[in-house]
Amino acid sequence: MSYEIVTLPAYRAVGLKWEGTFSEIVPNLKNVIQQMEDRASELEKKVNPNIQLGLSYHVVENGFAHYAVYEVSEEQEIPEGMLEIKVPEWTYVKTTHNKGEDISKTYTDLHQWLFDSDYTALREPGVDYSDPYMPIKHEHYPVDRDPNDPHFDIYIPVVKK
Repeated sequence: MSYEIVTLPAYRAVGLKWEGTFSEIVPNLKNVIQQMEDRASELEKKVNPNIQLGLSYHVVENGFAHYAVYEVSEEQEIPEGMLEIKVPEWTYVKTTHNKGEDISKTYTDLHQWLFDSDYTALREPGVDYSDPYMPIKHEHYPVDRDPNDPHFDIYIPVVKK
C-alpha cells in the first residue's frame, strides 16, 4: 500500500444522507448509495461527474452518518430530498483500495500506517466521535466501479501528532 499526504481545498457537496448503526448497514446504506447514483443526473453542476463521494462521520454510537454525494459548484440548486454538506480545507492521508483486495485489510493497514506515522486522525472540536481511530472517512468512488469488487480512493483527515 502507498500513502500520500495531500491537502484538498474546501468544497460543497450535495446528495443523500444515511445514518445508523453497523447492524443496519445492509441493505440500507447500499440502497442510499444506489438512490444517489440513480438521481445523479439531477445535479447539473457537478464538479467531477465521474466521482461519487462517500463521506462518513462516526458520530452515532456503534455506527455513523454517511453522505452519498457529489461535489458541486455554488450555483447548484439542492434537489428535493437532498441536502448539502460543506467540507473545509483539510489535510488527508490518501490511499487506494484496489479491486480484488479485502476492504477490512485496506483499513487495517491504513490504521497501522497512522499509528506508525507522524500524523493522527483529525477530530473536529466539539464533536463527539464514536470511533477514536478514524472518526472521519472520505471515500471517492469512480462511477464505473464494480459494486461487488470496488476500487476507490480513501481520504482520512489528519493533523500532525
